[in-house]
Amino acid sequence: MKDKFVGIARVGEKGQIVIPKEAREMFDIRPGDSVIVLCDKEKGIALIKADAIESLTERVFPSGEK
Repeated sequence: MKDKFVGIARVGEKGQIVIPKEAREMFDIRPGDSVIVLCDKEKGIALIKADAIESLTERVFPSGEK
């Protein structure tokens, strides 16, 4: 598998985009998965698969603690 990909996504009438197949395969993004949208007016937009930050969330809020 290649470790880099550049593609184009068209924005539809409802503001939706389709993540290119190659990118979905690279990050194992499947229907129903959630992605986090990070935005910076100068730097642009980034998408991160939501489960990629589960380990960080677990470290901040460990299971079993109240």
